[in-house]
Amino acid sequence: MRYEGNVFRPPSEARSYILQCTVGCSHNRCTFCSMYKDKKYRVRDLAEIMADIRLAGEYYGDLYKVFLADGDALAMPTSDLLEILAALYQTFPSLKHVGIYASPDSILGKSPEDLIKLKEAGITMAYLGVETGDRKLLEDIRKGVTYEEMVEAGRKVREAGILLSVTIILGLAGRTPQAVDHARNTARILNEINPDYIGALTLMLEPKTEMYRRLQRGEFELPNPFEILDELRLIIQGLEVQGTEFRSNHASNYLAIKGRLPEDKQKILALINNIIDTNDRSYLRPEYMRGL
Repeated sequence: MRYEGNVFRPPSEARSYILQCTVGCSHNRCTFCSMYKDKKYRVRDLAEIMADIRLAGEYYGDLYKVFLADGDALAMPTSDLLEILAALYQTFPSLKHVGIYASPDSILGKSPEDLIKLKEAGITMAYLGVETGDRKLLEDIRKGVTYEEMVEAGRKVREAGILLSVTIILGLAGRTPQAVDHARNTARILNEINPDYIGALTLMLEPKTEMYRRLQRGEFELPNPFEILDELRLIIQGLEVQGTEFRSNHASNYLAIKGRLPEDKQKILALINNIIDTNDRSYLRPEYMRGL
């Protein structure tokens, strides 16, 4: 398959064929993210994408899952996306799932009718980086939208009938009092959106990011594992979502958790409380415990 630069996908898309529809990220200004710093955003030529689909059909024969990359394929014209979806479902008769990264801006740029058309054409899940519900932190990390706009974007996806998976980032406020606001307000924004899936990641800084440069200058300090767990506990405590899968089993996380909310809320909290109260490091992934 033909790809430009490094290509990323959500953990749950591990077994998906990745179709690169756009190159890079249409926003690409977040201070914590290095994923697309080496790319200038553009939409790939539709004829190239169609050729890739034909090549994939010849190579794989049939597929169940496809993921549309790069960082914000939803920013493409709706008409192009509809053509791509039609070609995918025609090429792969067993296709059941098509996922896509979606920035809040690209969601807000689509009409409700556009999103419904995309749902009917076969988009099954959109991945939205919420990161935080703290208004000041959203501005500090240059997410490009307000709290209210993020809520509107998340709700638009759900109202169109597309499954919504959102990510939040533990440690984003560093070792500051703002970490408490970050945790509590993140729970609040998740409650307002009520996504189908929540994925909690832990902040890992790469050299190409503004936040990494702040770390090097001594202007930012990464929280330790137990401070991260305390953030996670505050978020879980504040969540009142219904029918949502919660996961913190990404490679960046100190503690792997998977549960359904609200059913598993108390069980998750009991585990976190026990680890923090007893200072029990045996539950934490050993590769992250060096230097503690």
